Amino acid sequence: MNDTPHTQTTAFEQPQHAPTDIMPLTGHLRELRNRLAVSALALAVTTVLGWLARDWLLERITGPACALPHVHGVGRPTRDCPNGLLVNTGILSPLSLSFKVAVTAGFVMATPVWSYQLWAFVAPGLYKREKRYGLGFTAAAAPLFGLGGYLAYVVFPKALEVLAGFNPHAFSLSLPGDEFLDFLLRMVVVFGLSFELPLLLVLLNFLGIFSAAALRRRWQVIVFSVFVFAAVATPTGRNLSKRSRQVGRSNVAPVSVGLLVSAC
Repeated sequence: MNDTPHTQTTAFEQPQHAPTDIMPLTGHLRELRNRLAVSALALAVTTVLGWLARDWLLERITGPACALPHVHGVGRPTRDCPNGLLVNTGILSPLSLSFKVAVTAGFVMATPVWSYQLWAFVAPGLYKREKRYGLGFTAAAAPLFGLGGYLAYVVFPKALEVLAGFNPHAFSLSLPGDEFLDFLLRMVVVFGLSFELPLLLVLLNFLGIFSAAALRRRWQVIVFSVFVFAAVATPTGRNLSKRSRQVGRSNVAPVSVGLLVSAC
């Protein structure tokens, strides 16, 4: 009879080959601080570059609005904006508009840096399979968002033309620069996020949270939610309130529904 005592491993005991290179909380906080500092430095540098290129960027952004035919703005016609549609209200508006353009351009240009810093901070805590999935979804998310943003930029001139077409001939139209930029940026974000929906559904399917069969069974609720999202997220303003929602729903919702169908 074997007198060797039998030892049973419980769930609270450490495994025999437990890793010993576990980073303490203070180490994680230091790493987070360093990666945030690198991201902030990259954002500062790219924002300066965006500030230097702000005139070129504003010309590309405001071109569709200033080229609208049969539109007479209250502003003074200039060489770059002959219809006088775009105006700045307030002494700080020109500085605020230029700063928003510079920060937005800097954020876009710094995307490779801050996205890598985010991934490098999260990746050590993932398994190999999770890293593989994470890299795949990250690599697919950026092109999809870029494609949605590009579609928003393509649709943007037509949206402005449709909205300005409702202005009575007896009235002049005024579009403040900050509202104009917010209108464009929100369109880019909404279209970009709508292009991420198929990727999100695939991710939920991989995780076993929401299957394609369950999506097909609830398609009425999904389509209704997409139209509600388009109505809420589409930009509105004092000058573009009611018609901008209609244009947003007519562009964002059908695209989002089509992408959801393709994900099934």
